[in-house]
Amino acid sequence: MRVEHLEVFVEEPSMEAALGILLPRVLGESVSYAIYNMGDKLQLLERLPGRLRAYASWLPASWRILVLVDRDRDDCRELKQKLEAAAREAGLPTSSCRNHGTWYVANRIVVEELENWFFGDPDALRKAYPRIPRNLEAGAKFRDPDNIPFTWETIEKELRKRGYFKAGLAKIELARNVAPHMIPERNRSRSFQVFLRTLTECMTSA
Repeated sequence: MRVEHLEVFVEEPSMEAALGILLPRVLGESVSYAIYNMGDKLQLLERLPGRLRAYASWLPASWRILVLVDRDRDDCRELKQKLEAAAREAGLPTSSCRNHGTWYVANRIVVEELENWFFGDPDALRKAYPRIPRNLEAGAKFRDPDNIPFTWETIEKELRKRGYFKAGLAKIELARNVAPHMIPERNRSRSFQVFLRTLTECMTSA
């Protein structure tokens, strides 16, 4: 059955702002969506099992659920297992454990956080903030976007050095400025590409 709608759970408002720009560009008009900002990571993890149990009682066959959680400095496997367990206990097959059948929940870990995805598209960063140097991604620290630690602090440092966000990083503003310039297919972040493949699968489901 063709996927017609995507329910998206995120942990904070800057991801909500970025997805509000990126999702319609990727999904087009073929898949509608709703984004739910759970306030923070702890609240998302605490409330997700109950929300999934509620969905299981009425979720239409043409709907899917996407859960996006920042890894931060958590153990990625343990975090994924926690998300998978919440879906399993609700009786909703996930994209990781579907045994080639239909999945209803996709759990995706953002490595390490949204700002890694921005570093994954340095051209988009430069479009939004032209004083970012053209060779930024050539530096050893930035070659692998998913391995940049303390990422929002790092992006704040790079931007403030160039005269932006002198009063401190405004993460929602950053998301709203960078996301319009992002080209999903060129993003160098592996976790972003996994997220993108999930969206593509929604659009191509028969």
